[in-house]
Order: sequence, then structure tokens, then C-alpha cells
Amino acid sequence: MKGFGNQTYLFLYIISNVIALLMLWAAWKQPRIARLLFFLVFTWASWTNWKTALQNPQFYIEYADLSFLDIYKQFIRGWFSTHVTEVVGFIATCQALIAVSMLLKGWLLKLGAIGAIIFLMCIAPLGVGSAFPFSITASLALYFILKNGTKDYLWVSLK
Repeated sequence: MKGFGNQTYLFLYIISNVIALLMLWAAWKQPRIARLLFFLVFTWASWTNWKTALQNPQFYIEYADLSFLDIYKQFIRGWFSTHVTEVVGFIATCQALIAVSMLLKGWLLKLGAIGAIIFLMCIAPLGVGSAFPFSITASLALYFILKNGTKDYLWVSLK
């Protein structure tokens, strides 16, 4: 897979996929713990993406080299390359909203989980850049949360 020549990518790839497996296990057994993990992951992603988009937006152009699909490569090197801060800022804001939704219940949690699944499926073709198959595993975990873990706020103790 492209990108594994870079030791940093390899390390982050392994860590990300271990986290995804933990999230999947938690979503299956303890959806509330998985929701907390998703809250933490999406909060971190939002902060990191906002910071990077503002300080080093051209960093995101490197993802073109890691993508599985030519259409992604063309998009990243084309229109996206001149609108990085705006697009990544929008994505980071949506990631923050997804994070908040993991704390909530009912339709707000469901909307956030569905948004997260859509986002994760869209980044899957970025390959190592999205720690593929992290996004597939995490989407499956979100599906389990949708099925089993939307009835209470995260902070409400179970009785």
C-alpha cells in the first residue's frame, strides 16, 4: 500500500486500526464506551484538522499520492488545492458536531452517527491517509451504536 515507506504513516496506521478494533468491540459490548471513544476521536480530529488547515493547509495535498482512486487524486490536486482551508475547516466543524452528537441521545445521536458513517466511507479511498480499513471498522462500530446505544445521554448512569 502506498505510504508504508514512511515510518510515521506505518506507526499511525497501526495505532489507528487498533483503536478502530477497540471501538468495534466496545460498540458491540458497551455502546456507551464506544460513544465516549468516538467523542474523543472526533474531538481530536476536529482540533487537529482546524489547526493544520489554518497553519499548514498544503499538507492535505499530500493525500493525493496516497489515494486508491484517480478521481480523488484529481480532485485533491485540482479544485481542492485552492480551497483547502475552507473545505477542511468545514469538515473539522462537522467533526466537532459529530463529537457532540456522541454525548447526546435519540435523533441527534443517530444523525451524528449517520454523518460519521458517511464521512468515514468518503475518506476510505484515501488509503494510508485515512488508515484504511479504519473507516470501515469504525463505520461498523457506529452501526452497532445506532442499533444498541442511542436511548440515553452519555453522562446518564445506567440503572
